[in-house]
Amino acid sequence: MTLHQSALPVTPPTDTVPSQLLSVENLNVEFRTRSGVVKALEAVSFGIKPGETVGIVGESGSGKSVTAFTLMGVLDRAGKVTGGKALFQSDLVAVNLLKEPESSLRQLRGKELSMIFQNPRTALNPIRKVGKQITDVLRCHTDLSGGDLRDRAIEMLASVRIPDPDQRYDAYPYELSGGLCQRIMIAIALACSPKLLIADEPTTGLDVTTQATVMNLIKDLATQQQMAAILITHDLALASEYCDHIVVMHAGHVVEAAATHNLFQTPRHPYTAKLIAATPEPHKAFQDLIPIAGNLPDLKATNIPPCRFSQRCDRYESALCDQAPLTRQQLSSEHHVACWKPLE
Repeated sequence: MTLHQSALPVTPPTDTVPSQLLSVENLNVEFRTRSGVVKALEAVSFGIKPGETVGIVGESGSGKSVTAFTLMGVLDRAGKVTGGKALFQSDLVAVNLLKEPESSLRQLRGKELSMIFQNPRTALNPIRKVGKQITDVLRCHTDLSGGDLRDRAIEMLASVRIPDPDQRYDAYPYELSGGLCQRIMIAIALACSPKLLIADEPTTGLDVTTQATVMNLIKDLATQQQMAAILITHDLALASEYCDHIVVMHAGHVVEAAATHNLFQTPRHPYTAKLIAATPEPHKAFQDLIPIAGNLPDLKATNIPPCRFSQRCDRYESALCDQAPLTRQQLSSEHHVACWKPLE
């Protein structure tokens, strides 16, 4: 196979943008702290089409949630976007989410862009009935009023398979289990039939049965409504089951992106291969799991190597791997890897 190389950052060809619901191009984010500037994201690029589910995977600290918060416009005050674009197709007009004023983002959030946050217990208002929290979104983005708001909220509770939705409408979050609170979050996120749903670790803290129920629900609703979904997770097994494409992140870099089947069958980045080797599977014994040595690099350092995985990589060669800028090798139209020495 011929490898086509290009230096990071890489901008997707212009003729591919219209087919994308969201096209993230060379996103850079920094956090200013008392101990220095954290280069949290560097040249992050990926896209998602309508009706597609894309998984963003990687260790804690790889930049998955920061990417989501940046796209939603809810980045911490210490964070700053220092470069890039996030082109979103809103009513046939491409808008750059990174440049939109807060007033415009408020109109998009909840209506066209929605997010399920990692911990529903902290995301839900503890002193407001869950039904009212759904109607708050509907009141902001629809023309419904009065009893129609309540009816629509109850309909949403039923759609996420909450038993006795009429009664649950008047419940407070503390009266519900973690699984039910997660379903409430999904109901709020989907109330206005958004074009794009971002689910940030939506199964954290849930038992295996509830995890499957929540993920099947998201996938079914995405299929029914032709909604695009981004699943952020550290669980590769979960991503392999529910995602069409996978984006692998390490220390603020996208190191590999491919169709799910291709990624798991032929991982080309050493980090991706190590993640897969460290993932529990039914046929693997505990001793067969291989941990990834080392830690993420210090992103406050002034001398971060071009490849942020280089100091943990068995294939590292200083003469080659320390070259800057890091290259992205286009293996196929839907598979690329950011590595000087990709696996064969």
